[in-house]
Amino acid sequence: MLGSYADSRLAVALRRLRGRFGITAPKVAVRTAVPWYWRALAAVILGAVALLLALWIYDAGRRFAGFDRSESEQEISVLRDKLARLEAEASNLRGTAAAGASNLQIERTTLEQLTTQVQSLEAENTRLKEELAVFENLAGGEGKSDGVSISRLHVEPDAAPGRYRFSLLAALQGSLRGHDFTGALQVAVTLQQGNDNAIVAFPRAGDPDAARYSVSFRNFRRLTGFFQVPAEAKVKAVEVRLLQNGAVRAVQKVAL
Repeated sequence: MLGSYADSRLAVALRRLRGRFGITAPKVAVRTAVPWYWRALAAVILGAVALLLALWIYDAGRRFAGFDRSESEQEISVLRDKLARLEAEASNLRGTAAAGASNLQIERTTLEQLTTQVQSLEAENTRLKEELAVFENLAGGEGKSDGVSISRLHVEPDAAPGRYRFSLLAALQGSLRGHDFTGALQVAVTLQQGNDNAIVAFPRAGDPDAARYSVSFRNFRRLTGFFQVPAEAKVKAVEVRLLQNGAVRAVQKVAL
């Protein structure tokens, strides 16, 4: 009885020893203790290596696909240089075009002025030829009767609305040549306003500028002047008279 009990206790002890040190015993790993900051540093280094490797793979993939970053940057730099040169050339061309336009405008203005001067000289030349013909007629003895004549009457609109300029040549004939003539000029204008016609004489009664219609000359003189009518009126005819002591000495009329 006692022997069997002892055997059972011994068997239990043996089973415990086999469970602790036998084949079925739990495995124990022995590791060296590493501080946490070394483990963190190792993780950072591994991450950096992985990132560099990924960038290298990405760049290699782009080069393999035909896209090189350095070549692209070089092409962009070349294109930027070309763009800068083109902008500089465009600026120079704009300056040249502006200078050319300014010179062209100056040339046009000069040409217009020269054209106006030529037209004025041509008109003056025509007037001088007409006056020369009149003087030659007077010198040749034409118009031997004593008196005063009006010739070369011209009437034309002025720049201002309703304003007209006139010019004429007055001359003494016959025995009056070599003498002085003193008188006045009268201008009768036939106007049309709507369906009505009217004759207006200048200078008008009480005209403060009546003195500019006074005439005084010896042998001959070119007379010029102007008159003002309503802007909406149409001038149909102009008659010019030379008066001396209230009497009409010469008349000429022109239709417009």
